[in-house]
Amino acid sequence: MLAIQTSTQQSELNALRELSIQLGQDPLLVQASTGNTSVKIGGSLWIKASGKWFIHADADDFLISVDLTRARQCLSRNMAIPETEASPSGRCASVETAMHAVLPHKVVVHVHSINAIAWAVRQDGPAILKRCLQGLAWTWIPYTPSGTSLARAIERAVSSRPDANVFILANHGLVVCEDSCRSAEQLLEEVEARLAISPRPAPQPGAAVLARAASEPDWCLPQDAVIHALAADPLARRVVSGGVLYPCQAMFLPDLVPCLSRECGDRAVVLIDREGVLCRKYMTAAQQQVLRGLAQVVQRIDGSAPVRYLTASEIWGVLNGPAYQGALVQ
Repeated sequence: MLAIQTSTQQSELNALRELSIQLGQDPLLVQASTGNTSVKIGGSLWIKASGKWFIHADADDFLISVDLTRARQCLSRNMAIPETEASPSGRCASVETAMHAVLPHKVVVHVHSINAIAWAVRQDGPAILKRCLQGLAWTWIPYTPSGTSLARAIERAVSSRPDANVFILANHGLVVCEDSCRSAEQLLEEVEARLAISPRPAPQPGAAVLARAASEPDWCLPQDAVIHALAADPLARRVVSGGVLYPCQAMFLPDLVPCLSRECGDRAVVLIDREGVLCRKYMTAAQQQVLRGLAQVVQRIDGSAPVRYLTASEIWGVLNGPAYQGALVQ
């Protein structure tokens, strides 16, 4: 009997790893180390380790086992879940472990879907999504900081609608839940199809201006040409200049946070109005991916859309919370 249980457990963990790798290969769903997946097996919650990339899900240290009963007890007592606190090696479970623990579903998938975020940063998002997601058991979660606060918000939502298995997180992302990795994948595909937005075409970047600027020793062009839309497209430039759309923008790209703006000489990213984008050569792969994701989000926001930006206090909470440290573990 024990051998069968062990074999079944391994099969379920392998399925989660395979799904995670698949998700990590889609930049419209995952950028760098963002997002998290989990599966509940017996009394354990197996969840992505903080700072790990989905594309590396086959690594031995990708998943961490969390005592599910203890995690739920910690949440009820307003205590930290032990596995989310860094071990001597610096390894710990995702900051969203509490959210995964309170959800009753076997498999939980949290992604930073570009399409979902493009709707989730709109003040009229709930009304539009009501039409897009009609027939699905979905619910809207107003912006809530990652960690315990988000877990409690999810818990309240499930209490109000026990059948909910799709959660749109305002200014954050998307969560889908199911009884298996395969059914979670299918549900995610359906939600993505319903939320799909065709990106707005961007003007061609100013090749001559960018070439001259990029000739400086410390500067280079971004890895993906779509990033130039942030400056070449006047509407995109206006949206980005208006504030912070979601936490990862503040965590990975502080130069694009208005309240943290610095002189050009100290910046890692520079938007040249109506021309394009320049990046410091020291920018990490994670920053490049998040920058590309930001460009893809704003190209899906209509010019007349009422945008809801993070407040100054919410930005402060992001940059001083546990998710920030986890994001920097690459």
